Amino acid sequence: MQADAVTLAPSGAADLVRRAAALIFDVDGTLAETEELHRQAFNHAFAHVGLDWQWDRAVYKDLLRVTGGKERMRAYHARLAIAPPLSDGDIAELHRIKTAHYAELIETGCCPLRPGVAELLAAAKARGQRLAIATTTSHGNIDALLSQALGTRWAADFEAIVAGDDVRHKKPAPDVYLEILARLKLEPTMCVAIEDSANGLIAASRAGVPVLITRSMFFGDDDFSAARVVLDDLSGLG
Repeated sequence: MQADAVTLAPSGAADLVRRAAALIFDVDGTLAETEELHRQAFNHAFAHVGLDWQWDRAVYKDLLRVTGGKERMRAYHARLAIAPPLSDGDIAELHRIKTAHYAELIETGCCPLRPGVAELLAAAKARGQRLAIATTTSHGNIDALLSQALGTRWAADFEAIVAGDDVRHKKPAPDVYLEILARLKLEPTMCVAIEDSANGLIAASRAGVPVLITRSMFFGDDDFSAARVVLDDLSGLG
C-alpha cells in the first residue's frame, strides 16, 4: 500500500519547477510510456533466439524492480533456478536484439511524449533553465525515443545526459544523479528531479535532489511518500 505523499496544488508544483536552476528528467515512463514497448522487445528477442521465455505484464512489472535490461534478464534466469546461467555473451546478444527491435517499434511513431512533456521542455528552455537526463536506460534507447519525439538535434537542449552504463551502480543508487550534479556544478537543492518510479525517487533523494513524480503505467502504485509532489502527468507545468 502506498503511503500518502506530500502533494502540492498544481500552482505549487509549477512554482517548484519554475524555481529550479535545472530540471533532471528520467526517461522510461517519465518522458514517454515506453515500458510496454520494452516488454514487447524483450519477448521478441527471446523468441528470435528460440528461448522459451514470455514476459507478460505482471511478470514484467515485477522485474522492473530490477534496474537495467541485462540485469533484468539475469534476475529472471536466476528465478528459474536452472543451470547453467546465461553467459555474458548470451545476455549481450539478447540485449542487442532487444534494443534493435525497440528502436524499430519507436520509429513507427507509436510512443509519443507523455502529456505536458513537450510544453514543459519548451517553457524551461525559454526560461533559461538547464536541462539534464538521468536514466538507467542506454544512450541508444534515449536517442531512439527523443530523435523521434523531438528531432535529431534533441541532445543540444540537454546540458548533461547520464545513462545507466555511464556509472558504476544503477538506480536506486544515487550515482546517475551525483554525476549529473557534478557536470552541472549545482547543489542538489537547486534542481528538481522528474521521475515515475520508487527506484528513481530513491536515487534522486539519496543524492539530495527534490523529486516530482509523474505516475506511469507500471509504477502508479509505488510508494512515493518521499516525493515533494505527485502528479498524474506533467500537464500545466509549462
